[in-house]
Amino acid sequence: MEYTTLGETGLKVSRICLGCMSFGSSDWREWVLEEEESRPIIERAIDLGINFFDTANMYSQGESERILGNVLADYDRDWPVVATKVYHRMGEDNPNARGLSRKAIEQELENSLDRLGMDTVDLYQIHRWDDETPIEETLRALDDAVRRGQVRYIGASSMWAHQFAEALYTSERIGLDRFVSMQNHYNLAYREEEREMLPLCEKEGIGVMPWSPLARGYLTRPHEEFLETVRGEFMDEDESMSSRVAAYRSNGGDEVNERVEELAVEKGVTMAQIALAWLLHRDEVDAPIVGTTSVEHLEDAVEALEIDLSDSELEYLEEPYGPVEIEGHE
Repeated sequence: MEYTTLGETGLKVSRICLGCMSFGSSDWREWVLEEEESRPIIERAIDLGINFFDTANMYSQGESERILGNVLADYDRDWPVVATKVYHRMGEDNPNARGLSRKAIEQELENSLDRLGMDTVDLYQIHRWDDETPIEETLRALDDAVRRGQVRYIGASSMWAHQFAEALYTSERIGLDRFVSMQNHYNLAYREEEREMLPLCEKEGIGVMPWSPLARGYLTRPHEEFLETVRGEFMDEDESMSSRVAAYRSNGGDEVNERVEELAVEKGVTMAQIALAWLLHRDEVDAPIVGTTSVEHLEDAVEALEIDLSDSELEYLEEPYGPVEIEGHE
């Protein structure tokens, strides 16, 4: 396993981050694994040297955090770097069980720590931007959590670059802990983040940990087969997800998919490994977040670290891409 520092912090993380959205309850999403099926994948990740785990309070309404905490309880707490997120609604009855107000952050952080079975979370991230809460209120609540010892670092996820810039400036202006990482939507079939967010992160020394590095599975198999999978059928039927599939396939996306397949065949590896290798060659990227439902796919992801792509191969994969609609945040 290769390790790097997250942005300009001294925090050492594996170049592959295990995304835990797939672990929880099949009642939440059809393709999600229950604890008995999730445990071998998390344990194998640790065997492979992965020390970076990303979950969120809203994944299976907390069940993902609970499963991750149960598995990690069998290991030295100093080993894993655990990241979780806050923003999305937790339950239907409490209007303060969502968003980024001080109340929401403090109560949801306590709940996340309880489910994880931990006193401190290594990286606490805002899952989206909250238009209803002043960013100064959010940042003060997060800074207080750091000072209480409940959080070591704070991070952010998909938003407009001007919003992220405002948050970083606000932290500096009033002397608060600043975001150290950005978890954004970025892969070979969706590269809109290259326009503003990635240059901002590079300038500010922000660690980048892309979500959906395989485009929700679109870059793991020929595009004509994608919609026949369980995940593909779910995305096609879900209105919010179907627009993402359309974005991946539009304006050169299908040709990108075909070139990934072509290069995979040429090198004798999987399409997923080529797509991950491309991300791992990006200087801005620290650790792609890889979600999986099988040990085999996890092992494939780790092997992608060994794939070398030449400059001409990188250019060949990138060349068909054209601008698409923003997907992943509003």
